[in-house]
Amino acid sequence: MELWQAYLVLCPAALIGGAINSVAGGGTLITFPALLWALSGTPGATIIANATNTVALCPGALSGSWGYRRELRELWGWVRWLALPSLIGGIAGSYIVVIAPESSFKAMIPWLIGLATGLFILQPRLIRGAKALPAPSDSAPNESTPVGSTGETLSGRNRWLVFGLQLLIGVYGGYFGAGLGILMLSTLSLLHLGSIHHANGLKTALAGLINGIAVVVFVISGSVNWQLAGPMLISASIGGWLGATWARKMDRAVVRKIVITIGGALTIWYFAQQWYFAK
Repeated sequence: MELWQAYLVLCPAALIGGAINSVAGGGTLITFPALLWALSGTPGATIIANATNTVALCPGALSGSWGYRRELRELWGWVRWLALPSLIGGIAGSYIVVIAPESSFKAMIPWLIGLATGLFILQPRLIRGAKALPAPSDSAPNESTPVGSTGETLSGRNRWLVFGLQLLIGVYGGYFGAGLGILMLSTLSLLHLGSIHHANGLKTALAGLINGIAVVVFVISGSVNWQLAGPMLISASIGGWLGATWARKMDRAVVRKIVITIGGALTIWYFAQQWYFAK
């Protein structure tokens, strides 16, 4: 396949994926299959596609934290507490992708896309749960011992439970990452952060750390196709800006339904492929 032919598919996919990420999440369900198609026949295609996809979408995950800078200042204690498991998990997950046989990652693709699709189906319930949390008090969790936004110190058991869950989420994020933010919303609800904006702010910052460290691992291992990643990165950044600009005019429910439909179709397609080639 000529490079310009790949760009005709990948750049629009990255544009749409970046826009979807800024509105409802789920951009990976658009960009990752597009990369698999463009890299079809290339040795190590699934690993390269995963690494290149992470690089292309990472700036959006990092820049999103800026919009929540006020909430993050209030939750700085939790950012510090959960940064370590996020980074360790992100390194572990991305390293597993790099060192494991490609066949093992390829076999996981239908399951990973199916999991991500399931998370998007559950997204409204998780968001409602986060919105129902108690309102934050004036006492911000900036001490060495993290505290809930209600001012009540969480038990050591709860703190370490969230720490452990974030470590597992970090591994998943470094390994694949579609639906990462939704997964974090469900565990961060245990912290009683207050408003949905606080939960989203912390989620966005931690996702940026996980994706950022995964990018470092993928770059060092030489798993990134920069000919494809560069144009996709620019397209995804433009898409993210357009999505943020049009967010108030777009119906998130419609966007979610489109993402879920695509995710469901891809899950069936990749499972069917595995079944067909296993015969």
